[in-house]
Amino acid sequence: MRIPFDELESTLAEILLAKGFLPDDARACARLFAETTRDGVYTHGIARFPRFLQTISNGRVLPQAKPVQKFSAGALERWDGQRGPGNLNAQAMMSRAIVLAEAHGIGCVALANTNHWMRGGSYGWQAAEAGMVGICWTNTLPNLPAWGGQKPVLGNNPLVIAVPRSNDDDAHIVLDMAMSQFSFGTLEQYRRQGKLLPVDGGFDTAGKLTRDPAAIEASMRPLSIGYWKGSGLSLVLDMMAALLSGGLSTSQLPADPLQESGLSQVFIAINLAALQPAAESAAVADDILHFFSGEESQGIHIRYPGERVLADRAENLALGVPVDESLWNEILSML
Repeated sequence: MRIPFDELESTLAEILLAKGFLPDDARACARLFAETTRDGVYTHGIARFPRFLQTISNGRVLPQAKPVQKFSAGALERWDGQRGPGNLNAQAMMSRAIVLAEAHGIGCVALANTNHWMRGGSYGWQAAEAGMVGICWTNTLPNLPAWGGQKPVLGNNPLVIAVPRSNDDDAHIVLDMAMSQFSFGTLEQYRRQGKLLPVDGGFDTAGKLTRDPAAIEASMRPLSIGYWKGSGLSLVLDMMAALLSGGLSTSQLPADPLQESGLSQVFIAINLAALQPAAESAAVADDILHFFSGEESQGIHIRYPGERVLADRAENLALGVPVDESLWNEILSML
């Protein structure tokens, strides 16, 4: 079924108000959830809203908590998220990194003691729409084995890199990727739809590579991107997040998704305007994309990271946001 975007946002905001959010925070948090689904990222939008409410009820997420600054050294800052809503904390920290980049050319904000940020790409788009290169990542609970191992000792630690283009059409490049070949939200989505993954996504309990999402969920052995390379990248992202923020590493986080809290995250903004006019930066990005998509003359469309978002956004604003009917009924029952 399709729900008008404004109705979707206002419904979520009404529920969050009842859960103890301040009015402005309820609207901002609801909008981030609704925008994620509007943009076609169905695994990390309102599909996660019921679980988010559970983490509020069990005390892992504190609705009115605000991040506080703990340390500042020019363009580098440390903040404590005080276990506030993860998406609001992340949005605030990228905003702060942008302010620092306007003053220093670059801004880096490390955040400890926060919660799941939901769709990491939201903060990449936020930076790109401000004309900034955006880089951010988070650690997670242990849910990814090291390459060659069987026990989850790494997080799938999503990484976001955004590059701005012309602000006329918002056609920015936004890479949003987990260190596992498929996020757990994607595994769940394929399982619910009764579909196999398009490529091998992990191991079954017998240690064989499989495209069966349910088998991967059962074994807790998703495949890291690039095999040993993704495993190594996950490790250093976790180390950097914990070291820069002074917060917890994956090894210190609860393994239960409903108890996952105290995450460490990093937000970096780079002010291209400090280096050259925006038109010059946009021209460089356009030239690279033109070369990247050169096979289109042969009828092959090569899609850059973030390209599909704009089409999904336009369609879902015009026709309504696609929502699973049972999920929507569950959400309505919370009013």
